[in-house]
Amino acid sequence: MPEKYVIIVAGGSGSRMGGALPKQFLEVQGRPILMRTIEVFFSFDPSIAVILVLPQSNMALWKELCEEHGFLPAHQIVAGGASRFQSVRNGLEHLPDKGLVAIHDGVRPFVSAEVIAQGFEVASKQGNAIVSLPLKESIREVSGSGNKSAARDRSKYRLVQTPQTFDIGVIKKAYTQPERPLFTDDASVVESAGESIVLIEGNEANIKITHPADLLIAEAFLKNKKSPI
Repeated sequence: MPEKYVIIVAGGSGSRMGGALPKQFLEVQGRPILMRTIEVFFSFDPSIAVILVLPQSNMALWKELCEEHGFLPAHQIVAGGASRFQSVRNGLEHLPDKGLVAIHDGVRPFVSAEVIAQGFEVASKQGNAIVSLPLKESIREVSGSGNKSAARDRSKYRLVQTPQTFDIGVIKKAYTQPERPLFTDDASVVESAGESIVLIEGNEANIKITHPADLLIAEAFLKNKKSPI
């Protein structure tokens, strides 16, 4: 299999958590979320090359946290941009032209090794692999004004997560496009460049820790030892 890389995007703020500390630096069971996320990929493959994209303003704090927690896994730190699109593009600039890269949210520390492995395997054959899950709730499409809505068949939709894994040549070419509002993830960028998207099954525990309730769920995963880390 080609060389494997991961770009971990950690540009979030603490606004939705109700605090000043960026959410990726909040601790779960005594360890920052971002460290747990990086450790998942090293547990999957100790030889994987990690690119960590951080806001310039958070780099000093991250270095302090690494010293405080004795965090040793090797990783390259890259300054992020004004948007997620720009941050990922900055990370891609530090990769070679060949290989495979997984792009992952810094606040998803519970992705399983099996999902990571499948992403690299499928992307090596089909150019990309996008983690997704079926919807459990009923869904309705809301009109532009928000006053009207219509029921939709949830079996036709999927929840999209990360990691999203790509052939490096494919993703680099896609990111030469100008940024557009519809680019909410890397799959949308690649799709806009003319590629067909390949979906793979994710794991339910792979939550994105964004709100205070998510922290409680993360604590429960670790206490009950049902998480992959």
